[in-house]
Amino acid sequence: MPATATTALLSIDEYLDGEQYSAIRHEYLAGQVYAMAGASEQHNRLAGNVFFHLRAATRGTACGVFINDMKVRIAAHDSFYYPDVLLTCAADDSEPFYKTAPCFIAEVLSPSTELIDRREKLLAYRTLPSLRYYLLIAQNQRLVELYRRDDAGDWYYQVYPETGELELNCPPVQLRITLAEMYEDVAMAAV
Repeated sequence: MPATATTALLSIDEYLDGEQYSAIRHEYLAGQVYAMAGASEQHNRLAGNVFFHLRAATRGTACGVFINDMKVRIAAHDSFYYPDVLLTCAADDSEPFYKTAPCFIAEVLSPSTELIDRREKLLAYRTLPSLRYYLLIAQNQRLVELYRRDDAGDWYYQVYPETGELELNCPPVQLRITLAEMYEDVAMAAV
């Protein structure tokens, strides 16, 4: 009879404790952890530009904007992810190491994570009642995709190729951000 390998699943508390001391970040999915890869200069500039504009819009409010190192907990999927940028304005979203009620999440698409961002994370993030906007940002061309939930709870999808302006409303924050602002100082690789 062949031997079978078993892996012990981590509890949420074990995961959260371990992440505080780990040299690398891990995402958590139903008891299993997955190491996060590093990011390119383009990836960092894109996430930084979105963070910069959100942070400027939230100054003086109770909203919090986080980049790269803040986890979001999706209880319905028993998971924790590290979005590239997240915005929460919920007064009770006060955990120090993760957030549970973001209004806005952005992911910069990387070759190693694009399928996860488009499928696994899209499905998980959409279960968050607070989420109104999920933004996917391409690194290899000026292109963003926006999933937007309206007041009735219906989701809509819009693509912004090359140019455009997005309107985000996460009370009390209202923001307009253009693709030019998102892609500022981002050099596209020659193909």
